[in-house]
Amino acid sequence: MNRIEKLSDILKLLIASDELLLEELCDYLREYLTKERYNWIHKDLVLVFYTVRKLANCEFLQNYCFETIYFDPELIITSFSFPSLDKDMYYDLLEREDLLIKEIVAWDYLIIWGIEQTSGLRSLNCDRNKWNNEDYEALKETLNEFIPLIRFTNITFDDFNDKVRPYKNIIPNQIYKEIEEFYDKGIIPKIILPPRKIEKFDSKIIKSRLIRRIIEWINIEDFWISNYNLNLIYRGSIDGISNKSFINKCKGQVKILVLIKVNYSNKIFGGYSSIGFNSIEDSLLRIYEDNHRFYHSSNNFIFSLENDEDTQNMKISRVINYDKAIYDQPHNGFNFGYNAFFMTENHCIINNYSCNYENNIRTDTIYSIEEIETFIIAE
Repeated sequence: MNRIEKLSDILKLLIASDELLLEELCDYLREYLTKERYNWIHKDLVLVFYTVRKLANCEFLQNYCFETIYFDPELIITSFSFPSLDKDMYYDLLEREDLLIKEIVAWDYLIIWGIEQTSGLRSLNCDRNKWNNEDYEALKETLNEFIPLIRFTNITFDDFNDKVRPYKNIIPNQIYKEIEEFYDKGIIPKIILPPRKIEKFDSKIIKSRLIRRIIEWINIEDFWISNYNLNLIYRGSIDGISNKSFINKCKGQVKILVLIKVNYSNKIFGGYSSIGFNSIEDSLLRIYEDNHRFYHSSNNFIFSLENDEDTQNMKISRVINYDKAIYDQPHNGFNFGYNAFFMTENHCIINNYSCNYENNIRTDTIYSIEEIETFIIAE
């Protein structure tokens, strides 16, 4: 049985469990999909969303799909099922101010979707050079509600000339007039919506789409990741890569994420500490023999990625010895669980010999750090 058949069977079970009010089964299937088979959802997002959107006991999965789409819309607009996307769902998507998408990409795919939704066009008549006035009028009627949702001021003049101007006939006159005045005279539009309010994730190490997965690891019950702010506080290429510079920049008991790109490889390593690394309050301090100092946390984890866009091979190791989540070692920039993952000057090591974290990403390699970043995470 292939992936599509397995996913189809799970969705059928979800429908049945919802109809029969089998909440425990519904919860089990939800957890299985979002934790163990989230890649299945990403590959068939339209199918999953269509299935769960009207199921009373699947609010969690509905939220998961919504947030996945908003934060990584390419998953849906590049899918095979995109041209048949439900009108109301697509409208809600384009309306979002926090949709993480380039506006010219939003325009390109709106045209693709509109053509497929318009009787008389579709795949049999998608060559604009062969259209007549009736074809343009038909597409204009299809997209009448959608075009005002495009933030045209976020489209470059060259893209406007190449990709928007050829469809002048489908754009409402007043909107088109404002676009031209904006480009020609710099006049701020009154009708056209302002740019989307997107909180950019300022990383030179990983792509924005990976942050969604990391936030899920931090709080599996909260998929509204647009409520989270990740504020860069340290970057090695600017602040220097050393224990001293890390400690000086990353003080205080805060929720903090560290990312490391290593030299001579695409690999990326990272870790999350719910209590920070330095200057932590004494109530969390645990002192062992030979005056080894540790700090308690039940939420910490470390992880690895194969590259800056990897969503298929992400590995995570969570803390299992809570009292030894963070090791207070003055000769390290940071140290998760007594060498599970630690920084020493311009190198990082992951060996986990102490077994204070799960043993999913252990390696005996000493890596040279190419870039390192840390972010404070605030809700």
